[in-house]
Amino acid sequence: MTSTSTPTAPTTTTSATTTRRGGPVDPRLWRRAAATRRYLVSAAVVGTLTAGLVVAQAWLLSRAIAGVFAGRTADAALAAAPALVAVFAGRALLSWLSTVLAQRAAAAVKSQLRTDIVAARLQAPTAPATSASLVTLVTSGLDALDGYLGRYLPALVLAATVPLVVGVAVLASDWVSALVMVLTVPLIPLFMVLVGWTTQTLVARRWRVQSRLGHHFADLVAGLPTLQVFGRARAQVEGLRRTGESHRRETLAALRVSFLSALVLELLATLSVAVVAVGIGLRVVEGHLDLATALFVLMLAPEAYLPLRQVGSHYHDSTDGLAAADQAFALLDAAEATRTGAGRAVPDPATSTVELVGARLRHPGADTDALAGLDLVVGPGETVALAGPSGSGKSSALTLLLGLTRPTAGRVLVGGADLADLDGDAWRARTAWVPQRPALLRGTVGSNVALGAPGAPDARVREALDRAGAPGLDLDQPVEAGTEGLSAGEIRRVALARALLRVQCGGASLLLVDEPTAGLDAGTELDAVAGLRGLGVSTVVVSHRPAVLAAADRVVTLTTSAAVTA
Repeated sequence: MTSTSTPTAPTTTTSATTTRRGGPVDPRLWRRAAATRRYLVSAAVVGTLTAGLVVAQAWLLSRAIAGVFAGRTADAALAAAPALVAVFAGRALLSWLSTVLAQRAAAAVKSQLRTDIVAARLQAPTAPATSASLVTLVTSGLDALDGYLGRYLPALVLAATVPLVVGVAVLASDWVSALVMVLTVPLIPLFMVLVGWTTQTLVARRWRVQSRLGHHFADLVAGLPTLQVFGRARAQVEGLRRTGESHRRETLAALRVSFLSALVLELLATLSVAVVAVGIGLRVVEGHLDLATALFVLMLAPEAYLPLRQVGSHYHDSTDGLAAADQAFALLDAAEATRTGAGRAVPDPATSTVELVGARLRHPGADTDALAGLDLVVGPGETVALAGPSGSGKSSALTLLLGLTRPTAGRVLVGGADLADLDGDAWRARTAWVPQRPALLRGTVGSNVALGAPGAPDARVREALDRAGAPGLDLDQPVEAGTEGLSAGEIRRVALARALLRVQCGGASLLLVDEPTAGLDAGTELDAVAGLRGLGVSTVVVSHRPAVLAAADRVVTLTTSAAVTA
Protein backbone atom coordinates (compact mmCIF):
# COMPACT_ATOMS: atom_id res chain seq x y z
CA MET A 1 0.00 0.00 0.00
CA THR A 2 1.13 3.52 -0.75
CA SER A 3 -0.30 6.40 1.12
CA THR A 4 -0.95 9.76 -0.47
CA SER A 5 -1.42 12.90 1.53
CA THR A 6 -4.52 14.97 1.24
CA PRO A 7 -4.22 17.30 -1.76
CA THR A 8 -4.91 20.95 -1.59
CA ALA A 9 -7.52 22.23 -3.99
CA PRO A 10 -6.05 24.33 -6.75
CA THR A 11 -9.39 25.54 -8.00
CA THR A 12 -12.31 26.71 -5.95
CA THR A 13 -15.85 26.55 -7.22
CA THR A 14 -18.39 28.63 -5.39
CA SER A 15 -21.25 26.56 -4.12
CA ALA A 16 -24.84 27.55 -4.47
CA THR A 17 -25.95 30.13 -2.02
CA THR A 18 -29.39 31.35 -1.19
CA THR A 19 -30.14 34.96 -1.97
CA ARG A 20 -32.18 36.22 0.91
CA ARG A 21 -35.06 38.52 0.22
CA GLY A 22 -34.16 42.13 0.75
CA GLY A 23 -37.60 43.74 0.90
CA PRO A 24 -41.35 43.11 1.18
CA VAL A 25 -41.49 41.64 -2.35
CA ASP A 26 -39.13 38.69 -2.73
CA PRO A 27 -37.10 39.47 -5.90
CA ARG A 28 -36.75 35.76 -6.63
CA LEU A 29 -40.55 35.45 -6.92
CA TRP A 30 -40.46 38.43 -9.27
CA ARG A 31 -37.81 36.75 -11.44
CA ARG A 32 -39.04 33.17 -11.44
CA ALA A 33 -42.83 33.56 -11.37
CA ALA A 34 -44.28 35.66 -14.19
CA ALA A 35 -47.67 35.57 -12.45
CA THR A 36 -46.20 37.64 -9.61
CA ARG A 37 -45.23 40.45 -11.98
CA ARG A 38 -48.63 40.49 -13.68
CA TYR A 39 -50.39 40.40 -10.34
CA LEU A 40 -48.42 43.32 -8.88
CA VAL A 41 -49.22 45.48 -11.91
CA SER A 42 -52.92 44.57 -11.71
CA ALA A 43 -52.96 45.11 -7.94
CA ALA A 44 -51.40 48.56 -8.36
CA VAL A 45 -54.14 49.57 -10.80
CA VAL A 46 -56.87 48.20 -8.51
CA GLY A 47 -55.28 49.92 -5.50
CA THR A 48 -55.16 53.29 -7.24
CA LEU A 49 -58.80 53.03 -8.30
CA THR A 50 -59.75 52.01 -4.76
CA ALA A 51 -57.94 55.05 -3.34
CA GLY A 52 -59.80 57.31 -5.77
CA LEU A 53 -63.15 55.83 -4.72
CA VAL A 54 -62.25 56.29 -1.04
CA VAL A 55 -61.66 60.00 -1.63
CA ALA A 56 -64.88 60.29 -3.68
CA GLN A 57 -66.86 58.53 -0.94
CA ALA A 58 -65.52 60.86 1.77
CA TRP A 59 -66.19 63.93 -0.37
CA LEU A 60 -69.80 62.90 -1.14
CA LEU A 61 -70.59 61.99 2.46
CA SER A 62 -69.06 65.14 3.92
CA ARG A 63 -70.95 67.39 1.49
CA ALA A 64 -74.22 65.55 2.04
CA ILE A 65 -73.96 65.68 5.85
CA ALA A 66 -72.91 69.34 5.83
CA GLY A 67 -75.80 70.12 3.47
CA VAL A 68 -78.27 68.45 5.80
CA PHE A 69 -77.06 70.55 8.75
CA ALA A 70 -76.99 73.74 6.68
CA GLY A 71 -80.42 73.36 5.00
CA ARG A 72 -82.19 71.47 7.78
CA THR A 73 -83.54 69.09 5.07
CA ALA A 74 -82.54 65.74 3.59
CA ASP A 75 -82.37 67.09 0.04
CA ALA A 76 -78.56 67.10 -0.02
CA ALA A 77 -78.42 63.50 1.24
CA LEU A 78 -80.97 62.32 -1.33
CA ALA A 79 -79.11 64.08 -4.11
CA ALA A 80 -75.82 62.36 -3.16
CA ALA A 81 -77.42 58.92 -2.68
CA PRO A 82 -77.11 57.66 -6.31
CA ALA A 83 -73.45 58.67 -6.51
CA LEU A 84 -72.75 57.04 -3.13
CA VAL A 85 -74.42 53.80 -4.25
CA ALA A 86 -72.22 53.83 -7.35
CA VAL A 87 -69.09 54.38 -5.22
CA PHE A 88 -70.03 51.56 -2.84
CA ALA A 89 -70.68 49.23 -5.77
CA GLY A 90 -67.35 50.21 -7.32
CA ARG A 91 -65.47 49.49 -4.10
CA ALA A 92 -67.22 46.12 -3.73
CA LEU A 93 -66.35 45.23 -7.33
CA LEU A 94 -62.70 46.21 -6.86
CA SER A 95 -62.52 44.22 -3.61
CA TRP A 96 -63.89 41.14 -5.39
CA LEU A 97 -61.51 41.68 -8.31
CA SER A 98 -58.55 42.00 -5.95
CA THR A 99 -59.45 38.70 -4.26
CA VAL A 100 -59.84 36.89 -7.59
CA LEU A 101 -56.52 38.22 -8.90
CA ALA A 102 -54.76 37.23 -5.67
CA GLN A 103 -56.17 33.70 -5.70
CA ARG A 104 -55.28 33.13 -9.34
CA ALA A 105 -51.80 34.55 -8.85
CA ALA A 106 -51.23 32.36 -5.79
CA ALA A 107 -52.38 29.26 -7.68
CA ALA A 108 -50.15 30.08 -10.67
CA VAL A 109 -47.08 30.85 -8.55
CA LYS A 110 -47.45 27.71 -6.43
CA SER A 111 -47.96 25.56 -9.52
CA GLN A 112 -44.86 27.00 -11.19
CA LEU A 113 -42.72 26.63 -8.06
CA ARG A 114 -43.86 23.04 -7.55
CA THR A 115 -43.04 22.22 -11.15
CA ASP A 116 -39.62 23.87 -10.80
CA ILE A 117 -38.92 22.03 -7.54
CA VAL A 118 -39.75 18.65 -9.06
CA ALA A 119 -37.59 19.46 -12.08
CA ALA A 120 -34.77 20.56 -9.76
CA ARG A 121 -35.06 17.34 -7.77
CA LEU A 122 -34.78 15.36 -10.99
CA GLN A 123 -31.83 17.53 -12.00
CA ALA A 124 -30.10 16.97 -8.65
CA PRO A 125 -31.62 13.85 -7.03
CA THR A 126 -28.77 13.69 -4.53
CA ALA A 127 -29.54 17.13 -3.08
CA PRO A 128 -29.23 17.25 0.73
CA ALA A 129 -32.98 17.90 1.15
CA THR A 130 -34.70 14.80 2.52
CA SER A 131 -37.83 13.33 0.98
CA ALA A 132 -39.86 14.26 4.06
CA SER A 133 -38.77 17.91 3.98
CA LEU A 134 -39.40 17.98 0.23
CA VAL A 135 -42.97 16.71 0.72
CA THR A 136 -43.55 19.28 3.47
CA LEU A 137 -42.22 21.99 1.18
CA VAL A 138 -44.35 21.25 -1.90
CA THR A 139 -47.56 20.71 0.11
CA SER A 140 -48.29 22.72 3.25
CA GLY A 141 -45.14 24.82 2.88
CA LEU A 142 -45.99 26.41 -0.46
CA ASP A 143 -49.70 26.51 0.44
CA ALA A 144 -48.70 29.15 2.98
CA LEU A 145 -47.96 31.46 0.03
CA ASP A 146 -51.73 32.03 -0.11
CA GLY A 147 -51.35 34.36 2.86
CA TYR A 148 -48.48 36.21 1.20
CA LEU A 149 -50.10 36.64 -2.22
CA GLY A 150 -53.73 36.71 -1.12
CA ARG A 151 -53.56 39.06 1.86
CA TYR A 152 -50.14 40.58 2.41
CA LEU A 153 -49.33 41.80 -1.12
CA PRO A 154 -52.82 43.36 -1.70
CA ALA A 155 -52.49 45.18 1.63
CA LEU A 156 -48.98 46.26 0.66
CA VAL A 157 -50.16 47.71 -2.64
CA LEU A 158 -53.01 49.56 -0.91
CA ALA A 159 -50.52 50.86 1.67
CA ALA A 160 -48.47 52.34 -1.18
CA THR A 161 -51.38 53.93 -3.06
CA VAL A 162 -54.16 54.85 -0.60
CA PRO A 163 -52.09 56.98 1.85
CA LEU A 164 -50.55 58.86 -1.06
CA VAL A 165 -53.86 59.67 -2.75
CA VAL A 166 -55.56 60.39 0.56
CA GLY A 167 -52.65 62.56 1.69
CA VAL A 168 -52.85 64.69 -1.45
CA ALA A 169 -56.62 65.13 -0.95
CA VAL A 170 -56.17 66.10 2.71
CA LEU A 171 -53.33 68.47 1.85
CA ALA A 172 -55.55 70.24 -0.66
CA SER A 173 -58.23 70.71 2.01
CA ASP A 174 -56.36 71.21 5.30
CA TRP A 175 -52.58 71.43 5.43
CA VAL A 176 -52.47 71.24 9.26
CA SER A 177 -54.10 67.82 9.31
CA ALA A 178 -51.87 66.74 6.44
CA LEU A 179 -48.80 67.75 8.48
CA VAL A 180 -49.99 65.70 11.47
CA MET A 181 -50.51 62.70 9.20
CA VAL A 182 -47.07 63.09 7.63
CA LEU A 183 -45.49 63.06 11.10
CA THR A 184 -47.48 60.07 12.44
CA VAL A 185 -47.85 57.74 9.43
CA PRO A 186 -44.11 56.77 9.32
CA LEU A 187 -44.35 55.49 12.91
CA ILE A 188 -46.43 52.51 11.79
CA PRO A 189 -43.86 51.17 9.25
CA LEU A 190 -41.14 51.75 11.87
CA PHE A 191 -42.89 49.52 14.37
CA MET A 192 -43.70 47.04 11.61
CA VAL A 193 -39.98 46.66 10.86
CA LEU A 194 -39.16 46.12 14.52
CA VAL A 195 -41.87 43.50 14.86
CA GLY A 196 -40.90 41.94 11.53
CA TRP A 197 -37.35 41.20 12.66
CA THR A 198 -38.65 39.24 15.63
CA THR A 199 -41.28 37.47 13.55
CA GLN A 200 -38.79 36.36 10.87
CA THR A 201 -36.61 34.71 13.49
CA LEU A 202 -39.55 32.93 15.12
CA VAL A 203 -41.03 31.72 11.84
CA ALA A 204 -37.68 30.46 10.54
CA ARG A 205 -37.25 28.51 13.76
CA ARG A 206 -40.81 27.16 13.53
CA TRP A 207 -40.22 26.05 9.93
CA ARG A 208 -37.14 24.09 11.01
CA VAL A 209 -39.13 22.41 13.77
CA GLN A 210 -41.97 21.62 11.36
CA SER A 211 -39.53 20.08 8.87
CA ARG A 212 -37.96 18.03 11.66
CA LEU A 213 -41.41 16.81 12.71
CA GLY A 214 -42.24 15.77 9.14
CA HIS A 215 -38.87 14.05 8.77
CA HIS A 216 -39.27 12.24 12.08
CA PHE A 217 -42.78 11.05 11.21
CA ALA A 218 -41.71 9.87 7.73
CA ASP A 219 -38.78 7.93 9.20
CA LEU A 220 -41.09 6.26 11.71
CA VAL A 221 -43.58 5.24 9.02
CA ALA A 222 -40.80 3.89 6.79
CA GLY A 223 -39.20 1.94 9.63
CA LEU A 224 -42.38 0.81 11.36
CA PRO A 225 -42.23 -2.84 10.15
CA THR A 226 -38.65 -3.18 11.43
CA LEU A 227 -39.54 -1.50 14.74
CA GLN A 228 -42.48 -3.87 15.19
CA VAL A 229 -40.30 -6.91 14.51
CA PHE A 230 -37.90 -5.85 17.26
CA GLY A 231 -40.66 -4.70 19.61
CA ARG A 232 -39.55 -1.03 19.56
CA ALA A 233 -42.58 0.54 17.89
CA ARG A 234 -44.24 1.88 21.06
CA ALA A 235 -40.91 3.19 22.34
CA GLN A 236 -40.96 5.80 19.56
CA VAL A 237 -44.12 7.46 20.90
CA GLU A 238 -42.20 9.59 23.38
CA GLY A 239 -39.81 10.94 20.72
CA LEU A 240 -42.70 11.83 18.42
CA ARG A 241 -44.54 13.48 21.32
CA ARG A 242 -41.51 15.63 22.15
CA THR A 243 -41.11 16.74 18.54
CA GLY A 244 -44.83 17.58 18.34
CA GLU A 245 -44.63 19.51 21.61
CA SER A 246 -41.68 21.51 20.28
CA HIS A 247 -43.71 22.35 17.17
CA ARG A 248 -46.65 23.47 19.35
CA ARG A 249 -44.43 25.77 21.44
CA GLU A 250 -42.89 27.43 18.40
CA THR A 251 -46.30 27.92 16.77
CA LEU A 252 -47.75 29.54 19.90
CA ALA A 253 -44.69 31.77 20.24
CA ALA A 254 -45.23 33.06 16.69
CA LEU A 255 -48.95 33.60 17.39
CA ARG A 256 -48.17 35.58 20.56
CA VAL A 257 -45.93 37.95 18.63
CA SER A 258 -48.61 38.24 15.94
CA PHE A 259 -51.33 39.24 18.39
CA LEU A 260 -49.10 41.64 20.32
CA SER A 261 -47.88 43.35 17.15
CA ALA A 262 -51.47 43.77 15.93
CA LEU A 263 -52.36 45.40 19.26
CA VAL A 264 -49.40 47.79 19.00
CA LEU A 265 -50.26 48.84 15.45
CA GLU A 266 -53.95 49.30 16.24
CA LEU A 267 -53.13 51.43 19.29
CA LEU A 268 -50.67 53.57 17.32
CA ALA A 269 -53.11 54.12 14.45
CA THR A 270 -55.96 54.94 16.86
CA LEU A 271 -53.87 57.53 18.71
CA SER A 272 -52.77 59.10 15.40
CA VAL A 273 -56.36 59.43 14.19
CA ALA A 274 -57.31 60.86 17.59
CA VAL A 275 -54.65 63.58 17.29
CA VAL A 276 -56.03 64.55 13.87
CA ALA A 277 -59.61 64.50 15.17
CA VAL A 278 -58.83 66.67 18.24
CA GLY A 279 -57.14 69.29 16.07
CA ILE A 280 -60.06 69.37 13.65
CA GLY A 281 -62.63 69.62 16.47
CA LEU A 282 -60.88 72.58 18.11
CA ARG A 283 -60.62 74.49 14.84
CA VAL A 284 -64.27 73.83 13.96
CA VAL A 285 -65.37 75.14 17.36
CA GLU A 286 -63.22 78.24 16.92
CA GLY A 287 -64.61 78.80 13.42
CA HIS A 288 -61.31 78.29 11.62
CA LEU A 289 -62.57 75.28 9.65
CA ASP A 290 -65.94 74.69 7.97
CA LEU A 291 -67.98 71.56 8.73
CA ALA A 292 -67.78 70.04 5.23
CA THR A 293 -63.96 70.21 5.13
CA ALA A 294 -63.69 68.96 8.72
CA LEU A 295 -65.87 65.94 7.95
CA PHE A 296 -63.97 65.27 4.72
CA VAL A 297 -60.60 65.21 6.49
CA LEU A 298 -61.97 63.28 9.46
CA MET A 299 -63.34 60.53 7.20
CA LEU A 300 -60.11 60.28 5.24
CA ALA A 301 -57.78 60.15 8.25
CA PRO A 302 -58.62 56.53 9.27
CA GLU A 303 -58.41 55.46 5.62
CA ALA A 304 -54.81 56.72 5.46
CA TYR A 305 -53.77 54.53 8.41
CA LEU A 306 -55.93 51.48 7.64
CA PRO A 307 -53.80 49.96 4.82
CA LEU A 308 -50.65 50.30 6.92
CA ARG A 309 -52.34 48.54 9.83
CA GLN A 310 -53.48 45.77 7.49
CA VAL A 311 -49.94 45.31 6.21
CA GLY A 312 -48.74 44.84 9.77
CA SER A 313 -51.55 42.39 10.55
CA HIS A 314 -51.13 40.36 7.35
CA TYR A 315 -47.35 40.30 7.56
CA HIS A 316 -47.68 37.30 9.84
CA ASP A 317 -49.79 35.58 7.17
CA SER A 318 -46.88 35.92 4.76
CA THR A 319 -43.97 34.75 6.89
CA ASP A 320 -44.75 31.02 6.69
CA GLY A 321 -45.03 31.23 2.92
CA LEU A 322 -41.81 33.21 2.59
CA ALA A 323 -39.98 30.76 4.86
CA ALA A 324 -41.09 27.95 2.55
CA ALA A 325 -40.11 30.05 -0.48
CA ASP A 326 -36.61 30.44 1.00
CA GLN A 327 -36.32 26.66 1.17
CA ALA A 328 -37.67 26.30 -2.36
CA PHE A 329 -35.22 28.81 -3.80
CA ALA A 330 -32.34 27.21 -1.91
CA LEU A 331 -33.17 23.91 -3.61
CA LEU A 332 -33.65 25.56 -7.01
CA ASP A 333 -30.38 27.49 -6.69
CA ALA A 334 -28.53 24.32 -5.71
CA ALA A 335 -29.88 22.54 -8.79
CA GLU A 336 -29.04 25.56 -10.96
CA ALA A 337 -25.43 25.39 -9.77
CA THR A 338 -25.11 21.78 -11.00
CA ARG A 339 -26.12 22.57 -14.56
CA THR A 340 -23.17 22.23 -16.84
CA GLY A 341 -22.48 23.91 -20.14
CA ALA A 342 -24.11 22.89 -23.42
CA GLY A 343 -21.53 24.07 -25.92
CA ARG A 344 -18.70 21.52 -25.66
CA ALA A 345 -18.77 17.90 -26.79
CA VAL A 346 -18.34 15.23 -24.12
CA PRO A 347 -15.27 12.97 -24.37
CA ASP A 348 -16.04 9.25 -24.43
CA PRO A 349 -15.09 7.63 -21.08
CA ALA A 350 -14.26 4.47 -23.05
CA THR A 351 -11.17 6.22 -24.42
CA SER A 352 -10.63 8.99 -21.83
CA THR A 353 -9.59 9.20 -18.21
CA VAL A 354 -12.04 10.43 -15.60
CA GLU A 355 -10.46 12.31 -12.69
CA LEU A 356 -11.25 13.95 -9.39
CA VAL A 357 -8.60 16.56 -8.62
CA GLY A 358 -8.55 17.78 -5.02
CA ALA A 359 -12.32 17.29 -4.92
CA ARG A 360 -14.01 18.57 -1.79
CA LEU A 361 -17.76 18.76 -1.22
CA ARG A 362 -19.68 20.52 1.52
CA HIS A 363 -23.44 20.75 1.32
CA PRO A 364 -25.12 24.14 1.95
CA GLY A 365 -25.66 24.70 5.67
CA ALA A 366 -23.37 21.81 6.70
CA ASP A 367 -20.56 22.33 9.20
CA THR A 368 -18.27 19.62 7.82
CA ASP A 369 -17.21 18.35 4.40
CA ALA A 370 -19.15 15.45 2.92
CA LEU A 371 -15.99 14.65 0.97
CA ALA A 372 -12.53 15.77 2.10
CA GLY A 373 -10.07 16.49 -0.73
CA LEU A 374 -9.86 13.44 -3.02
CA ASP A 375 -7.58 12.67 -5.96
CA LEU A 376 -8.90 9.84 -8.12
CA VAL A 377 -8.03 8.71 -11.65
CA VAL A 378 -10.14 6.13 -13.52
CA GLY A 379 -8.53 4.94 -16.74
CA PRO A 380 -10.43 3.59 -19.77
CA GLY A 381 -11.85 0.15 -18.98
CA GLU A 382 -10.52 0.23 -15.41
CA THR A 383 -12.50 -0.92 -12.38
CA VAL A 384 -11.83 1.15 -9.25
CA ALA A 385 -13.42 0.32 -5.90
CA LEU A 386 -14.05 2.95 -3.23
CA ALA A 387 -13.97 1.66 0.33
CA GLY A 388 -14.00 3.29 3.73
CA PRO A 389 -16.20 3.95 6.75
CA SER A 390 -19.65 5.48 6.50
CA GLY A 391 -19.46 9.26 6.14
CA SER A 392 -16.09 9.28 4.39
CA GLY A 393 -17.65 10.57 1.16
CA LYS A 394 -17.85 7.49 -1.10
CA SER A 395 -21.39 8.23 -2.36
CA SER A 396 -20.53 11.93 -2.60
CA ALA A 397 -17.65 11.06 -4.94
CA LEU A 398 -20.12 9.29 -7.26
CA THR A 399 -22.45 12.29 -7.36
CA LEU A 400 -19.49 14.49 -8.36
CA LEU A 401 -18.57 12.08 -11.15
CA LEU A 402 -22.18 12.12 -12.35
CA GLY A 403 -22.26 15.91 -12.36
CA LEU A 404 -25.29 15.94 -10.05
CA THR A 405 -23.36 18.16 -7.64
CA ARG A 406 -20.46 20.52 -8.10
CA PRO A 407 -17.35 20.31 -5.93
CA THR A 408 -16.98 23.03 -3.34
CA ALA A 409 -13.28 22.93 -4.15
CA GLY A 410 -11.29 21.08 -6.78
CA ARG A 411 -12.36 19.85 -10.23
CA VAL A 412 -13.90 16.92 -12.08
CA LEU A 413 -12.05 16.24 -15.35
CA VAL A 414 -13.11 14.10 -18.30
CA GLY A 415 -10.36 13.61 -20.83
CA GLY A 416 -8.66 16.70 -19.38
CA ALA A 417 -11.78 18.89 -19.80
CA ASP A 418 -13.58 20.30 -16.77
CA LEU A 419 -16.99 18.66 -16.38
CA ALA A 420 -18.46 22.07 -15.49
CA ASP A 421 -17.77 23.17 -19.10
CA LEU A 422 -19.39 20.13 -20.73
CA ASP A 423 -22.96 19.30 -21.66
CA GLY A 424 -24.37 17.74 -18.49
CA ASP A 425 -27.19 15.82 -20.19
CA ALA A 426 -24.82 14.40 -22.81
CA TRP A 427 -22.39 13.36 -20.07
CA ARG A 428 -25.06 11.58 -18.07
CA ALA A 429 -26.21 9.85 -21.26
CA ARG A 430 -22.78 8.18 -21.28
CA THR A 431 -23.04 7.01 -17.67
CA ALA A 432 -24.97 4.27 -15.91
CA TRP A 433 -25.67 4.65 -12.20
CA VAL A 434 -26.94 2.38 -9.46
CA PRO A 435 -27.65 4.48 -6.33
CA GLN A 436 -27.47 3.22 -2.79
CA ARG A 437 -31.26 3.18 -2.59
CA PRO A 438 -32.58 2.26 -6.05
CA ALA A 439 -36.06 3.37 -7.07
CA LEU A 440 -38.43 1.34 -9.21
CA LEU A 441 -41.58 2.48 -10.99
CA ARG A 442 -44.94 0.78 -10.89
CA GLY A 443 -45.13 -1.74 -13.71
CA THR A 444 -43.19 -4.95 -14.25
CA VAL A 445 -39.65 -6.11 -13.62
CA GLY A 446 -39.01 -6.03 -17.36
CA SER A 447 -40.32 -2.49 -17.81
CA ASN A 448 -38.10 -1.25 -14.98
CA VAL A 449 -35.00 -2.89 -16.42
CA ALA A 450 -35.85 -1.56 -19.89
CA LEU A 451 -35.67 2.02 -18.56
CA GLY A 452 -31.90 1.68 -18.95
CA ALA A 453 -32.29 1.46 -22.73
CA PRO A 454 -35.85 2.14 -23.93
CA GLY A 455 -36.71 0.00 -26.90
CA ALA A 456 -34.23 -2.76 -26.09
CA PRO A 457 -35.50 -6.23 -27.06
CA ASP A 458 -36.75 -8.55 -24.35
CA ALA A 459 -33.84 -10.93 -25.00
CA ARG A 460 -31.34 -8.22 -23.99
CA VAL A 461 -33.44 -7.32 -20.94
CA ARG A 462 -33.45 -10.99 -19.93
CA GLU A 463 -29.69 -11.18 -20.47
CA ALA A 464 -29.10 -8.12 -18.28
CA LEU A 465 -31.14 -9.64 -15.45
CA ASP A 466 -29.19 -12.89 -15.71
CA ARG A 467 -25.86 -11.03 -15.60
CA ALA A 468 -27.07 -9.14 -12.51
CA GLY A 469 -27.62 -12.44 -10.69
CA ALA A 470 -31.41 -12.57 -11.07
CA PRO A 471 -32.16 -15.50 -13.42
CA GLY A 472 -35.17 -16.40 -11.31
CA LEU A 473 -36.96 -13.06 -11.76
CA ASP A 474 -39.72 -13.13 -14.37
CA LEU A 475 -39.86 -10.14 -16.75
CA ASP A 476 -43.64 -9.99 -16.29
CA GLN A 477 -43.53 -10.03 -12.50
CA PRO A 478 -45.50 -6.98 -11.32
CA VAL A 479 -43.87 -4.16 -9.38
CA GLU A 480 -46.32 -2.24 -7.22
CA ALA A 481 -45.98 1.28 -5.85
CA GLY A 482 -43.27 1.42 -3.23
CA THR A 483 -41.63 -1.70 -4.79
CA GLU A 484 -44.06 -3.88 -2.84
CA GLY A 485 -43.65 -7.54 -3.71
CA LEU A 486 -39.86 -7.43 -4.20
CA SER A 487 -37.21 -8.03 -1.58
CA ALA A 488 -34.38 -5.55 -0.98
CA GLY A 489 -31.97 -7.87 -2.81
CA GLU A 490 -34.34 -8.22 -5.79
CA ILE A 491 -34.76 -4.45 -6.00
CA ARG A 492 -30.98 -4.01 -6.12
CA ARG A 493 -30.60 -6.70 -8.79
CA VAL A 494 -33.26 -5.06 -10.96
CA ALA A 495 -31.47 -1.70 -10.59
CA LEU A 496 -28.13 -3.33 -11.42
CA ALA A 497 -29.65 -5.02 -14.47
CA ARG A 498 -31.00 -1.67 -15.61
CA ALA A 499 -27.49 -0.18 -15.42
CA LEU A 500 -25.98 -3.18 -17.26
CA LEU A 501 -28.57 -2.81 -20.03
CA ARG A 502 -27.72 0.88 -20.29
CA VAL A 503 -24.09 -0.06 -20.88
CA GLN A 504 -24.90 -2.86 -23.34
CA CYS A 505 -27.63 -1.15 -25.35
CA GLY A 506 -27.85 2.46 -24.20
CA GLY A 507 -24.40 3.74 -25.15
CA ALA A 508 -23.09 4.26 -21.60
CA SER A 509 -19.34 3.70 -21.16
CA LEU A 510 -18.94 4.69 -17.49
CA LEU A 511 -20.57 2.63 -14.77
CA LEU A 512 -21.03 4.07 -11.26
CA VAL A 513 -22.36 1.63 -8.69
CA ASP A 514 -23.08 2.21 -5.00
CA GLU A 515 -23.12 -0.99 -2.91
CA PRO A 516 -24.23 -3.26 -5.79
CA THR A 517 -24.25 -6.50 -3.77
CA ALA A 518 -25.77 -5.30 -0.49
CA GLY A 519 -28.45 -7.78 0.61
CA LEU A 520 -27.26 -10.51 -1.77
CA ASP A 521 -26.12 -13.98 -0.76
CA ALA A 522 -22.57 -15.11 -1.55
CA GLY A 523 -23.47 -17.01 -4.74
CA THR A 524 -25.58 -14.22 -6.20
CA GLU A 525 -22.88 -11.73 -5.24
CA LEU A 526 -20.28 -13.63 -7.29
CA ASP A 527 -22.64 -13.66 -10.29
CA ALA A 528 -23.20 -9.91 -9.98
CA VAL A 529 -19.47 -9.20 -9.69
CA ALA A 530 -18.79 -11.35 -12.75
CA GLY A 531 -21.45 -9.41 -14.62
CA LEU A 532 -19.77 -6.11 -13.75
CA ARG A 533 -16.30 -7.30 -14.72
CA GLY A 534 -17.53 -8.73 -18.01
CA LEU A 535 -18.69 -5.36 -19.32
CA GLY A 536 -15.17 -4.05 -19.99
CA VAL A 537 -16.12 -0.40 -19.34
CA SER A 538 -14.73 2.12 -16.88
CA THR A 539 -16.32 1.34 -13.52
CA VAL A 540 -16.31 3.01 -10.10
CA VAL A 541 -17.92 0.85 -7.45
CA VAL A 542 -18.57 1.68 -3.80
CA SER A 543 -18.56 -1.38 -1.58
CA HIS A 544 -17.53 -2.93 1.72
CA ARG A 545 -17.79 -6.51 0.45
CA PRO A 546 -14.50 -8.40 0.11
CA ALA A 547 -15.59 -10.16 -3.11
CA VAL A 548 -16.26 -6.83 -4.83
CA LEU A 549 -13.02 -5.27 -3.60
CA ALA A 550 -11.01 -8.33 -4.71
CA ALA A 551 -12.43 -8.08 -8.23
CA ALA A 552 -11.40 -4.43 -8.67
CA ASP A 553 -8.20 -3.33 -10.42
CA ARG A 554 -7.56 -0.83 -7.63
CA VAL A 555 -9.06 -0.13 -4.23
CA VAL A 556 -9.13 3.45 -2.92
CA THR A 557 -9.87 3.63 0.79
CA LEU A 558 -11.40 6.93 1.87
CA THR A 559 -11.12 8.46 5.31
CA THR A 560 -12.27 11.86 6.52
CA SER A 561 -8.89 13.36 5.62
CA ALA A 562 -7.12 11.20 3.05
CA ALA A 563 -7.39 8.48 0.42
CA VAL A 564 -5.21 5.37 0.50
CA THR A 565 -4.72 3.43 -2.75
CA ALA A 566 -4.11 -0.32 -2.83
